[in-house]
Amino acid sequence: MGVADNFKTFCNNLLVDTTKRSTIASRREAISKRLNKDFWGVETTSGAFYVGSYGRNTANGWISDIDMAFEMPSSQYYKYDAWASNGQSAFLQAVKNSIIKTYSNTSLKADGQIVEVLFSDGMKFEVLPVFENSAGSYTFADANNGGSWKTTNPKPEIQAIKDGDAITNNNLRNLCRMTRAWAYYCSVPIKGILIDTLAYRFLTNWSNRHQSYLYYDFMSRDFFEYLKNQPESQTTWYAIGSGQLIANYGNFRSKAKIAYNLAVEAIEYDNKNCEWSSKQKWRDIYGTRFPS
Repeated sequence: MGVADNFKTFCNNLLVDTTKRSTIASRREAISKRLNKDFWGVETTSGAFYVGSYGRNTANGWISDIDMAFEMPSSQYYKYDAWASNGQSAFLQAVKNSIIKTYSNTSLKADGQIVEVLFSDGMKFEVLPVFENSAGSYTFADANNGGSWKTTNPKPEIQAIKDGDAITNNNLRNLCRMTRAWAYYCSVPIKGILIDTLAYRFLTNWSNRHQSYLYYDFMSRDFFEYLKNQPESQTTWYAIGSGQLIANYGNFRSKAKIAYNLAVEAIEYDNKNCEWSSKQKWRDIYGTRFPS
């Protein structure tokens, strides 16, 4: 196989398979059904939406943490906001006590801002109960440091990735998934939302963004160069779409430099028709889901 076939196979290997997607969907529906019954008094599975990498469709196949938001009635906000002390913690406990009726044999805990539902197969749902604001953002509870209400705005991030994928010939999400494979395989200290943000900023300005798999070796090389050249002193960025602050204190640049050098070697081997050696360099970057 050539460069295009190798990277196409790799990207296909990174997709979340239909079995896992079905499991995720059924668990989301079960959680939603319970919360709707207990807080809205209706029998429906509506009101929930995926956030995080799964919501942005940039997750790859070994995802185990599913971020899910669920819209709550405003009456719950006023009820717990009136508490004299940390109504946010009490609110999260109420949500946890609701979900446990459906998943009584599953590990649950209310943890800071979310209710964590840990299943026996290792999959974890992080349920964020939210209140919709008039401007389209969401208010959520933070039980840390005595309790407070905070704001998040995930839907513009989801839309930005969707739009970015459309204007880059469906390359953006592939780049995000590939970078997650590198981060996973090489233990890179970089957050998923920062991967997506930097991938968007790089690729929408890359001269070959309209090309396809034949250019993925160059795309990889140039993106790793972009990552390694992020300012050394920078620890915060603004998320695409929402403009929310991303704090990433881990230094990913040194590992990006290593990946860049390996990518350069891989391309040189390919230019010499040494396909096996080239693929081994890509596997050093991306792991065993890259074809051997």
